[in-house]
Formats: sequence, structure tokens, C-alpha cells
Amino acid sequence: MLDLTYDTPKPRVIAGAKHDWELVIGMEVHAQVSSNSKLFSGASTQFGAEPNSNVAFVDAAMPGMLPVINEYCIEQAVRTGLGLKAEINLKSAFDRKNYFYPDLPQGYQISQLYEPIVGEGEVLVELGDGTARLVRVERIHMEQDAGKSIHDMDPNMSFVDLNRTGVCLMEIVSRPDIRGPEEAAAYLAKLRQILRYLGTCNGDMQSGAMRADVNVSICRVGQYEKYQETQDFSHLGTRCEIKNMNSMRFIQQAIDVEAKRQIAIVEAGGEVTQETRLFDPDKQETRSMRSKEEAHDYRYFPDPDLLPLEIEQAWVDDIAANLPELPDAKKARFINDFGLSDYDASVLTADLDSAGYFEAVAQGRDGKMAANWVINELFGRLKKDEKDISDSPVTPAQLGEIVDLISSDAISGKIAKDVFEISYTTGRNPAEIVETEGMKQVTDTGAIEAAVDEIIAANPDQVAKAQANPKLAGWFVGQVMKATGGKANPKAVNQIVAAKLK
Repeated sequence: MLDLTYDTPKPRVIAGAKHDWELVIGMEVHAQVSSNSKLFSGASTQFGAEPNSNVAFVDAAMPGMLPVINEYCIEQAVRTGLGLKAEINLKSAFDRKNYFYPDLPQGYQISQLYEPIVGEGEVLVELGDGTARLVRVERIHMEQDAGKSIHDMDPNMSFVDLNRTGVCLMEIVSRPDIRGPEEAAAYLAKLRQILRYLGTCNGDMQSGAMRADVNVSICRVGQYEKYQETQDFSHLGTRCEIKNMNSMRFIQQAIDVEAKRQIAIVEAGGEVTQETRLFDPDKQETRSMRSKEEAHDYRYFPDPDLLPLEIEQAWVDDIAANLPELPDAKKARFINDFGLSDYDASVLTADLDSAGYFEAVAQGRDGKMAANWVINELFGRLKKDEKDISDSPVTPAQLGEIVDLISSDAISGKIAKDVFEISYTTGRNPAEIVETEGMKQVTDTGAIEAAVDEIIAANPDQVAKAQANPKLAGWFVGQVMKATGGKANPKAVNQIVAAKLK
């Protein structure tokens, strides 16, 4: 059973010159749907293709071309909504959002303002300190992406690449429930994790597959609670939107910078203007991009080329029945089934590949030992070599074999690290390495006893010290391990040394 009990974190407080201020943050996350073709055309969504090579007639707004809904994109949006425990609207509709930009050939964007496909949901954001924030999702609507304007290829002109035009986006809109920069980054990370588990977005922020608009406002201490009681936004400050953020680190910096800018304005007797701003990480400042448009500025109206979208509950139920195990449930299972700590389970379930690798190693073995080898040895080495788990030279079966060799006392933990290194660099199987390299642990108590006797006989002064202070017995253990090339069973060595010194 999934345990969702948690403590709510305290809001971030920023000290102004006159007052203490709290942050109020909402996010609009644009997630590119994982689909081979676009929302209203059969053109490819392949990233990195030659400019303007993935463009259908409807994407280029050729006369007479009509949009046709891609059913798989609808399915992906429904799957996302279900993964966020959200209400699925069986009837939704597409609207035209009218504005001009060179990389928007139609002169409008097809979106969903009035009747989105997904309603209210939630995301539980764990913050790593025993607290978690439940962030409410207001809606998820679908829309087509715009193209890309390129301004740095020529000093006198700009270029337009329409490959991205018409690619399906999900805009995931949160309530203003986030109370600090760290929470904002954690929310986006958790959302990306869920979408990757669902297979509905690859979450690649560098390629623009996931980007966020961050709404930031400030309020005096105690005002947020009044908003929560009344849902009256007048208790909160005027919000400003920081556009197109694609880095967790920059999101945190931008929120901090923007909050301090607003505090300075208000404490100087001014008023914050609602607007869209851009963050400059080099100058550590936000700057005005445009005044904040309202819905009427875009002249929204129902798209006349698309009928309202109606889906059946049975279809939604079938999608729900085939959802994968999601991060929170997988983490809880790892804790229960393998006896892992909360931290280890969080690390191992961070992405599907890591979770799958660990589970293959741990199956039928000591879960804690398997976790230790995956996290500390394998992940540590992969990070050093800048490799992903999918590129691991050591297979789950091979790492599981190392765990088996330790558990059976065939090798010690120290020798196991040497075996891991050889397996990592050569691809050889651990059991074969141990056999051919003569690395098998010495468990013959007679041989160990002979080594202990030899060390004791050669060091009478050290014997006297150890007998006076039993803690010094470790010196003898180290000497025996050294004499046997680290192959002696450490447990047996400790027992024999203790008995001999008595």
C-alpha cells in the first residue's frame, strides 16, 4: 500500500528592507508529446533533422489544407492525465489563439482554452528532508508548437525552421502552490520523472522537449493562508511570468532574482506590473519581454476546421488499466520488498532504466547489498566516466554474480571491488575472473590460523599491547589480510585473532 503521509515544508521567506516576504509560484510546463508524427499532420517529429525537412502542407499553412487529429497524441494526453490522478474530460474542443510571428505560418496556434482534455490533478513533490508539497494541477491542454526563428546565422537576416511547427505539446498548468525556488525545481523534476515513466514525453530540456514558464509573485507573511481560505487572488501580489525556462538551476536563480526585484519595487512604494519577462543568467536579472496578454488579446474562438473531440469512457478505462507502475508506487515497493532506505529507493527509482537494472540485480538476492553495489560502485563509476546506466559495461547478471560470490563467502568485499573493476573494463564474468585470477577467498581455518600464528610470533611487543588494549587487535587482522593477499575470510581472521590473543 502506498503511504502518502508527509509533512508540509515551510514557505521560503525573503527579508526585505522593511518586511518579510513569502514567495508564491505557479508553473506552466510545456511537454512535447512522444509521438512519431505531429498533432494535425503525418509529418515526422524527429529532432535534429535538416531544417524544414519535416513539414507537411498543413504545417506550412498551404491554402485549403485541413488539420486531422492524431489519435495517438490524444491517447498520450489522456495517459498523462491519468498518471497525474487527474480528471479526464470526455468532451474537449480546440480553439484558435491568434497572433503573428514569422515562425507561425498560420497566424494562429491551435490550442484548448475553454474545454481542455484534462482537468484537475496533483503531483506529490518530495523534497528530501522528510517534507513534501502536494502541488495541484489545474488543467492539461493540448496545442501545436510553433517553429523556430534563428537569428545568429546572418548579420542582416533571420531564418525560420518549421520542423517543430505542429508538434504536439501538453501544457501542464499548476495552481500557485509552490512556495520556493527549490520546490519549483523539485516539482519540475518530479513531473519529468512521471512523464518519462508514462512514456508520454522524453523530458529532454536541452532539446526543448520540456520547458517551463514560471509565474512568480510575493506576499506578506500570512496573506497566502487568506488566499487558501477564500481563493481570492487579491491577497497575493501581482505575478510576472518568466518565459521559456529549460534548466533547473536557472529556474531557481530566476525565481530568486525576480522575487527580490518585486520586493524592491513594492517597498519603494511602486506597483508590480503584470508582464512576461526573460531571465538573463549572465547578468542575473530578469528583463521585460512584453506586457502580459489576456485571453481577449489573442481573440480566441473555436477552431472551425475541427469538431469537438469526444472520447469514450471505456477507451479511457483501457488506457488506465495499462498504465505502468509509477515512481511513488515503485519506490514504496522497493522499500517494502527489498528493505531499502527512503534515500536509496529514491535514487534507484529516479528513472526507469536504473530501477529496472536494480530490480534485475536484486531479484532473489539481498536487496540492501544489491542496492549498495548498484548505487555506490556502479553509479559512482558511471558518473566518473560520464556514462548512463544504459551504457553500463557491467550487466545486471554480472553484478548479481558479484553479490552471489560475496554472499557465499567465495570472495570478500574488498576482493569484490577488484573483481568489479576487471569486469567493468573487460566485460568478463565475475565467477570466471575469480577462478582464473586465483581470487577465491581463503576459508580454510587451518591456513588462516597458521598465518595468524606467524604474525603473532614475529610481533611479541604488539601482542602485549593488544592484550592490554583489545582494540589494537585490528592491527593483526590487517597484517593477516596483507599476508594472504586479501583473500582470507575477514570474519574467520577476526575470530582466530581474538582467540589467539586471549
